[in-house]
Amino acid sequence: MLVNLSDLMQPAMKHGYAVPCFNVFGYEDALAVVTAAEARNASVILAVNLDMTMFMPLDHIIGMLKPLALSAKVPVCLHLDHNYDIPTVLRAIDAGFTSVMYDGSQLPIEQNIAGVRQVVAHAKNVGVSVEAEVGSVPYASGRDHIKSELTDINEAMMMLQQAKPDVLAVSVGNVHRLENTFVDIDFIRFEELQAALDVPLVIHGTSGVKTHDIQKLAKGNVCKFNIGTCLRQRFGNSLRHTLATDPNLFDRLTIMKNIIPEVSQEADNMIDLLGQ
Repeated sequence: MLVNLSDLMQPAMKHGYAVPCFNVFGYEDALAVVTAAEARNASVILAVNLDMTMFMPLDHIIGMLKPLALSAKVPVCLHLDHNYDIPTVLRAIDAGFTSVMYDGSQLPIEQNIAGVRQVVAHAKNVGVSVEAEVGSVPYASGRDHIKSELTDINEAMMMLQQAKPDVLAVSVGNVHRLENTFVDIDFIRFEELQAALDVPLVIHGTSGVKTHDIQKLAKGNVCKFNIGTCLRQRFGNSLRHTLATDPNLFDRLTIMKNIIPEVSQEADNMIDLLGQ
């Protein structure tokens, strides 16, 4: 069933678990995620990142993902991940995404708030949820212009009071796209934020967060974890293994029938880790 992000966040906050937000890049990995969620009777978020929107038009993406979400036996949210362009975010809302993230984190806080406020005004008319980010979560690779900046409590409170997003992404030492290393979460800053902010929080860069830290964050007010790298690694490793096993294999459906269960298992591991 297709839902918005708020439908998933309030139960998660109340019952002390978090919902995984998986970046997907095609039907196969999206199907793998939904299959894992259905097996656990868990809610899940299918996210589309900036790279995917540059590869495939928004309405084509919705045409691929929306029927899958509608037919799912569990709640599924369709989320537009980090996007820095307000017109694109508004088009995503109109196209059928049920959650969007306008990322103004690289702007002065006043401009960030103004942009989020504009998106919220449009989204609320059609029941779409909005995510904002205060502070800045850096990238290990691929986004060198993104700064590293811990979330300031006063700025976060300003965002919630003036723009009223449904969830807030925070920077507490987390880093996007870490592959084989882990970060140390600043739990002092996190606990200060958690005490001051009465809203579901979001952690980006989950693949670089230690397992026990993920569990600790999920038991707090972090209700959404963005997950991409570990799923893409599982997809790529499975693809390489499948092709190496049979050098004559070329049929796409046969190849994907081997890969989908592997990706589904990775999604299942993360759903379990987050407490559903």
